[in-house]
Amino acid sequence: MQTEEIRAVVGRLGALVAEHYVFPETGQEVADRLAAATADGRYDELREPERLAERVTDDLQIGNHDKHLRLRFHRDGLPDEADPIAEEAHWRRRAALDAGGMARVERLDGNIGLLEIRPLLYAPTHAGPAVTAAMTLLASTDALLLDLRRCLGGSPDQVAFVCSHLVDADDAVHLNDLVTPADGTTRQFWTSPYVPGPRFGGSKPIWVLTSSVTFSGAEELSYNLQQLGRAVIVGERTGGGAHPRRGFKLHEQLEATISVQRAMNPVSRTNWEGTGVTPDVDVPADQAFAEAYRRAAEHVLCLPSDPERNTVTDEARTVLGAEVVAG
Repeated sequence: MQTEEIRAVVGRLGALVAEHYVFPETGQEVADRLAAATADGRYDELREPERLAERVTDDLQIGNHDKHLRLRFHRDGLPDEADPIAEEAHWRRRAALDAGGMARVERLDGNIGLLEIRPLLYAPTHAGPAVTAAMTLLASTDALLLDLRRCLGGSPDQVAFVCSHLVDADDAVHLNDLVTPADGTTRQFWTSPYVPGPRFGGSKPIWVLTSSVTFSGAEELSYNLQQLGRAVIVGERTGGGAHPRRGFKLHEQLEATISVQRAMNPVSRTNWEGTGVTPDVDVPADQAFAEAYRRAAEHVLCLPSDPERNTVTDEARTVLGAEVVAG
């Protein structure tokens, strides 16, 4: 990149932040800071887009620590958000390659379900059938482990769709609000009375696995279930990004990601921005599965005897430890 192109990219970025950032005063402060840095030549020598993205992102997040506010480098390029056909094709292709985000669907020993979602909660228009397929396989399990340790975010509509499978059909549950200061609007998200397949339902226990990598939409899914008392969070405090973002293409490999809304949970009346979702059971991420599985197995072992249900096998008991054997 040449100096003129670098300055044009940063200038456009500053204008977008001033126009769209969720907190207008902060957005103008950020834009002014970028303009001053550009005038001082702070970015002129950063000929490689990746290096430019790193330094500008550091400057964007000074003071606000908003991890959604970034100049993001895409090695393989990115579609133009102004071209909806190309953008739709991009996301549909990504969702297909990632199995709609349903990275692992398994029925563990003890009739315990495991659903790992990564890398993203793709929009229902792209990945709704994948969620339906996963939940069809898991609906009859006696407990569920929802692994979000490597989930980086995604669609709030998909969050609501997943949550709809984890409550009863006759429950209308208010999950989250997204407030857009720019136009003063608020969009509410509720569970749906209809899903196209079976539900796991609202009574069987759920453990959600988290890590410091768990971010954005994955945090919302964790936070929603925690605030509703629907799940126990096991693992690490999450990344702390509660401001949904919008992307703008500034260069073939550079995208401005700008926070344009703020989440408002109807139970807590706040969100997880900057703090992350606090786990109910605080353990290192690499121990979260074993801890959650142990708890789920203890639950299953206390259920009434049923010859149709697989019990926890000797192999699983060995993995889980003596306390499960004793149970």
